[in-house]
Amino acid sequence: MTYRVGLTGGVGSGKSTVARLFADHGAMLVDTDAIAHALTAANGAAMAAIEDAFGQGVVAADGSLDRAAMRRLVFADSDARRRLERILHPLILAEAQQRIAASRAPYVLLVVPLLLENLEAYRPLMDRIAVVDCDEQQQIERAAGRPGVGPAQARAILAAQSPRSARLAIADDIIDNRTGLTELEAQIRHLHQIYLSPPHQK
Repeated sequence: MTYRVGLTGGVGSGKSTVARLFADHGAMLVDTDAIAHALTAANGAAMAAIEDAFGQGVVAADGSLDRAAMRRLVFADSDARRRLERILHPLILAEAQQRIAASRAPYVLLVVPLLLENLEAYRPLMDRIAVVDCDEQQQIERAAGRPGVGPAQARAILAAQSPRSARLAIADDIIDNRTGLTELEAQIRHLHQIYLSPPHQK
């Protein structure tokens, strides 16, 4: 079986950059965010159930999910967030399992931004967990630089996620992204060699 590494980290920690660096070394990426985007695109497999649950107010003109409208809804209503998760999570998990099973890469990097919040579902798919880490102020600054996200929303997203200490507690490997790209690349090269020939599988 292909070795499977789970990758997570808080908002703005640099998961996408880390995932790209691993992919450059030959890892196969299975990104649960990308799967979710496909499921909620126009004619996506989740859209009928989402429209049934939330109405046309969260459906864009092209039939895809209106992400801004849904983001406002789930941040204001925890029950709405749980309803959305009940629709999406089983579909995301099933697709992730299929992609991992089909992989012929040296190892798979399973990217799950909210891994800690969904650990029971995803832990069986992972031999090892890597956590991308940086200071919380850096997270806020990086997240606030994204289109449509300001400092206040970045802080709200951070506050809604599990604490940094809890993420670090589940890590087999901690990827320090507090400094520059050169230092980050060196860490990825080191871990890549470990994942090619893992000392043991959990």
